Amino acid sequence: MNRVVVTGGVGFIGYHVSRALLARGDDVTIVDDFSDAPYPRRYKRRNERDLRSEFGGVRIVDGCVTDRERIAPLMAGSTAIIHLAGLAGVRPSFAQPARYARVNVEGTAVVQELAREAGVERFVFASSSSVYGNETPLPASEDAPAIVPESPYAASKRGAELVVSALSRRTPSMACAGLRFFTVYGPRQRPEMAITLFTRAIVAGRPIAMFGDGSMRRDFTHVDDIVRGVIATLDRARPGFRVYNLGSGAPVDLRALIQAIGVLAGAKPQVEREAVPLGDVDATFADIRRARDELGWTPRIALGDGLRSVLEWVRESEEAS
Repeated sequence: MNRVVVTGGVGFIGYHVSRALLARGDDVTIVDDFSDAPYPRRYKRRNERDLRSEFGGVRIVDGCVTDRERIAPLMAGSTAIIHLAGLAGVRPSFAQPARYARVNVEGTAVVQELAREAGVERFVFASSSSVYGNETPLPASEDAPAIVPESPYAASKRGAELVVSALSRRTPSMACAGLRFFTVYGPRQRPEMAITLFTRAIVAGRPIAMFGDGSMRRDFTHVDDIVRGVIATLDRARPGFRVYNLGSGAPVDLRALIQAIGVLAGAKPQVEREAVPLGDVDATFADIRRARDELGWTPRIALGDGLRSVLEWVRESEEAS
């Protein structure tokens, strides 16, 4: 049985990862600071309640990853760390660049160093497809340059990767794996993210703000596929530092996405065009061969099925509220 610490374990991805680990019998300690960035903390409190309801013995600790004294005791006896805590969001990062750097870079360094001191064997952490920017040839492979970030968020995630890579030289026996997530969606997704935002608007009959002409492409990846990728990395990553793309490998443009949601919802989307926000990249498109070859992972959930899971979640949530 693994003894796993999951940072950010009541966030969107964290909830699903924590639930999967608990369901397979791992000993899980969740640490989260329940911050209101970039979305209201009530969503995290809801996730906490649901985890406690399903797994009565789960340990959930309120703490920030930059707080060394708070985090250090949680590492004792752990075999693995899944570090998902951090500030997400390209657009908000322009308003608080120092905070993003502190939480995403310094927080990652703190957690990794504490893991080393505790003798933890595996350190898996969340990076982002945002590190590739607009300059990396597509489909983006892990060995391609990622040196021109388009936002402070992207820079902080790339910075975290570089810190982990450098620190891993001190503990070559520790498996240190960075996962570059590609536009994760699914039930419980952050409410400001496109698929949930669009679905709620279409169901409610409200207009959708579409950035640009709708030609921006995103490699949408269902959270269930991401969870399988995280667990595969936890179980199979080898000693040393390595990054992996976790994406669908099948980008879709915004126009097609909105149309697909409308068809599933049985409603015609009302679209209003807006300027492309600062920091948004033109396209994301993952080369997923490394994860396939080294982790035995490939995505399974087609976009249509994934969108249906979000639509069902949105309707259930609206009824519950």
